[in-house]
Amino acid sequence: MSYYNDAQFEAMMADMESDRAERKQSFQGDAPQKVREAVCALANDLAGHGEPGVVLIGVHDNGTPMPGFVVTDELLRSLADIKTDGNIVPPPTLLVEKRLLQGGEVAVITVWPCDTPPVRYKGRIHVRWGPRRGLASAQDERILNERRRHRDRPFDIQPIVDATLDDLDRLRFEQEYLPSVVARDVLVANERTHEQRLAATKMVVSESISAPTVLGLLVVGKSPADWLPGAYTQFLRIAGKDLTEPVVDEEPIYGTVADQIRRLEEKLEAHNQRGVQFADVSMETQAETYPMDALRQLVRNAFMHRSYEATNAPVRVYWFNDRIEIHNPGGPFGSVTPENFGQPGVTDYRNPNLAEALRALGFVQRFGAGIAIARKALGERLRFEVQPGFVAAIVGKGAA
Repeated sequence: MSYYNDAQFEAMMADMESDRAERKQSFQGDAPQKVREAVCALANDLAGHGEPGVVLIGVHDNGTPMPGFVVTDELLRSLADIKTDGNIVPPPTLLVEKRLLQGGEVAVITVWPCDTPPVRYKGRIHVRWGPRRGLASAQDERILNERRRHRDRPFDIQPIVDATLDDLDRLRFEQEYLPSVVARDVLVANERTHEQRLAATKMVVSESISAPTVLGLLVVGKSPADWLPGAYTQFLRIAGKDLTEPVVDEEPIYGTVADQIRRLEEKLEAHNQRGVQFADVSMETQAETYPMDALRQLVRNAFMHRSYEATNAPVRVYWFNDRIEIHNPGGPFGSVTPENFGQPGVTDYRNPNLAEALRALGFVQRFGAGIAIARKALGERLRFEVQPGFVAAIVGKGAA
């Protein structure tokens, strides 16, 4: 259901001074970029309205509908993709719909203010002041940082009160993470202190409260498992079909989430058998027992969606002779249920800020697509066991 009725939409169409509405004549040319910038700005809600803003497509600058403009299903799908294409982080909360306003068809994007600003589009923070939109100043960014909720916020940006700045790896933050999340020209131009940069990227609570967040320890912490006991990975290669069989390779994997993902993927590559076919083909071909692209998607999904709260359980990867099992603590979250788990378009984020960080670091190309990519590669070889306390991805063996 829409937050606004037709009369409210029409009033926003006509209000030339509004900082809660932006108008576009079409979704062609540079409009897709401009619309994303507008969505980012509305999600940041610099003015602090606390209510959704709207982007109206198919509307003249004077507030009247474009004659002959048609809202197609393809257009609505393209607009809905703004939420999940990974360019705006954290992913915005929005609703896309077709409305008949002042006698013409209009595509409407309703954008809710983000609880954990600042929101970035391609590494830049866009805001609105009055009817204008532009990049946030240092003061604008401070306002957004201070507005970040201290109650009912996601666990991944809650503080670890006994940790200090010494528990964060400054070199990793400045050389690896910061350039990946903030556009390079913005980074060069600003004169923010180290503490201000940590606060802006949610590695610490704020400029004045330097306690590292869960996110900070997971992404740039020197030893995350010292503070979050379950923040590690257990890998087992078992010579058999159940846990009672001999273990031929075992490794507990520690470090940041990025370190764990990289090392785990190295282990999977090392154990993955490849067969080579020479006969009856013009060129030799290779086939993997398990498609690595699919395994990468499942592994990264496990780290992104697992629970780090009130659990000492790691991500567990068990490689048996006939299957691989990837277990992550934490069952379905939010709008995801055991019944709709894995269905196209059904996704929610227990760790929205960690998802943002993994996207920035290159481990996620498109939000909500991991399971679909794995299913396309694996077909019936992939199944899920979904329980209140954990999710397991189980991949059957193929022929190498």
